Amino acid sequence: MANPAYVAVDWGTSSFRLWLIGRDGGILAERRSGEGMTSAAKIGFSTVLSGHLAAVEAPEGLPVIVCGMAGARQGWVEAGYIDVPAPLASILTAAVRVPGESRDIRILPGLAQRDVARPDVMRGEETQLLGALGRANSEAQAVCMPGTHSKWVHVVDGKVAGFSTFMTGELFDAISKNTILSHAVSGAEQQPADAAAFEAAVSAAFAHPALASNLLFTARSGQLLHGISAASAQARLSGTLIGLEIAGALQDAANGTGITLVASGRLQALYEQAFNTLSLAFTPIDADAAVRRGLSAAAEAIWPN
Repeated sequence: MANPAYVAVDWGTSSFRLWLIGRDGGILAERRSGEGMTSAAKIGFSTVLSGHLAAVEAPEGLPVIVCGMAGARQGWVEAGYIDVPAPLASILTAAVRVPGESRDIRILPGLAQRDVARPDVMRGEETQLLGALGRANSEAQAVCMPGTHSKWVHVVDGKVAGFSTFMTGELFDAISKNTILSHAVSGAEQQPADAAAFEAAVSAAFAHPALASNLLFTARSGQLLHGISAASAQARLSGTLIGLEIAGALQDAANGTGITLVASGRLQALYEQAFNTLSLAFTPIDADAAVRRGLSAAAEAIWPN
């Protein structure tokens, strides 16, 4: 095997991603599974990690850098939070070592916003953010990281000034499965996507966020009265929630602030479509590449040789 330097792990609530990284920074091996924090808490974090390390033939003693929910209070070892405002690079010096392990395993901390009116936390996205923007980015950025709980982070002069979490993905799942709209979207996956309905819903929610719950109901009423398809109803639901998120997130952004979209796959396509619909300029960055770069920056800071 080529000369490995360390192992990088992104450990989410329901997902696990591992990369074996060589001394030249290249990816020597990769593992992905559904053994996120929820599963690992039952199986054992050390057991899960050891199985994947064996699968990629990681040498004994090779260090491991971890970000994400393994550092949560209910995770492997609590890594705590760094309070914002804070420099992006501050997470590099606050990694917590996992006790009782033969190899050096470090878990990166999350970020906390302790404003009483708008408390917020993130864990895992801070590493993605570091990888997306670097340690000393001087431009003001509104960074959008879509997901089950989308994060919008305001970065100025390399410092996280503040951030907001939007439950867009979770709300989409809950509303589409557990409300009256479940009837409207039933069978949508078997139909072609309705881009026009999505874009119209994004525009309407962005322009009139106070009407959000009314706009959501049109997915049902539009079907009953005008015969819109299940795919169109689903597009209205998705577009309304994403438009609402963008409207809320940009309330805090100063004029001229650039938007950076850190995403991949289907979510990247949806948010790019939404930004284009609203004529919002943005810079896309691949989410997988960003989290690997962030983990690499941490590994190089902790184990410089």
